[in-house]
Amino acid sequence: MDDVKLTTDILSVERAVQTVTDPSCGAVSMFLGTTRDNFDGKKVVRLEYEAYESMAEKQLNKLCIEMRQKWDLHNILIHHRLGLVPVTESSVMIVISSAHRRESLEAVQYCIDQLKATVPIWKKEIYDEGDGCWKANKECSWASKS
Repeated sequence: MDDVKLTTDILSVERAVQTVTDPSCGAVSMFLGTTRDNFDGKKVVRLEYEAYESMAEKQLNKLCIEMRQKWDLHNILIHHRLGLVPVTESSVMIVISSAHRRESLEAVQYCIDQLKATVPIWKKEIYDEGDGCWKANKECSWASKS
């Protein structure tokens, strides 16, 4: 089962783990990306995410296919928030189950790296002074390489 979702809702770790857990699996691995309160000495108060939603969902589903070709995985869940994400809240959640830990751990690492590099989701940091800055992922395949 692949569960890919873009949402403005708060991400639920408990629900996600329940979704991917299966009696045939001995491992559930997870990555949570959360909003931190600082960047380069500036106080961050929230993040704002936007996406080209139809393309982002297509890329996330493609990523699930790629991971299944590389590892023996049971369930894959990739949820990403859009809109406002306050400090300490999760913006991205990846939860993967497999029979053994190595597959799910490696797949989670691969998933977040490829998500950052290929999925059209953009992040704006909003600072306590009221200004903001759109941030490019250094892994992003369409970012300029200088």
